[in-house]
Amino acid sequence: MVDYSPLWISLKVAAAATVITFFLGLMAAWLVLKMKRGRAVVDGLLSLPMVLPPTVVGFFLLMALGKNSFFGNMLRELGFEALFTWQGAVVAAAAVSFPIMYRTARGALEQVDENLINAGRTLGMSEGSIFLRIMIPLSRPGIAAAAILSFARALGEFGATIMLAGNIPGKTQTMSIAIYTAMQSGDRSKAYIWVAIVMAISFAVMLLMNVWNDRQSRLSGKRRSEG
Repeated sequence: MVDYSPLWISLKVAAAATVITFFLGLMAAWLVLKMKRGRAVVDGLLSLPMVLPPTVVGFFLLMALGKNSFFGNMLRELGFEALFTWQGAVVAAAAVSFPIMYRTARGALEQVDENLINAGRTLGMSEGSIFLRIMIPLSRPGIAAAAILSFARALGEFGATIMLAGNIPGKTQTMSIAIYTAMQSGDRSKAYIWVAIVMAISFAVMLLMNVWNDRQSRLSGKRRSEG
């Protein structure tokens, strides 16, 4: 009998990580776009987890949040434990999926017509109001796509998760780790089941993104034709 707890753990971790990366990635994209100097350096640092091996990201998280680290001790005093907990799996998934949210959202924000932004400034709108009332609504399809891709990446995270949260059945064992564990133990039938589930969810997520993008494209074309 297959224990389906990795499915619920993966969905819970991916959902929580997506919420975190959505707000952090969107804010980071906006702040980087506003930068006058050092943009390339900051962009490179924020995008670094996307090109680093996940195990390297997990190593840095382990060093930063470990038992003997400053941040780890500070978080434990606040009641947050990252090591070998599902919260740690969320941190790992968020760290790996953050660059996808950041870069995709930044690309969407960059497509906003500069004339509309300048018009908002002329009308006396603050930079925050321009961001919330002009840039985000006009970038909504791209931002939604960024969130969906971030969820898909967080759902399949393995390397950083096993480094920080470990492989505890019923607690931190996600679907990706369950596949690894099944193969290590020679239980290929169980591995096939988890592979099929991961592929089905990933396909559904990508299908949702394509349907959303097609719908937004049709709505945009309809508005232009009516205008």
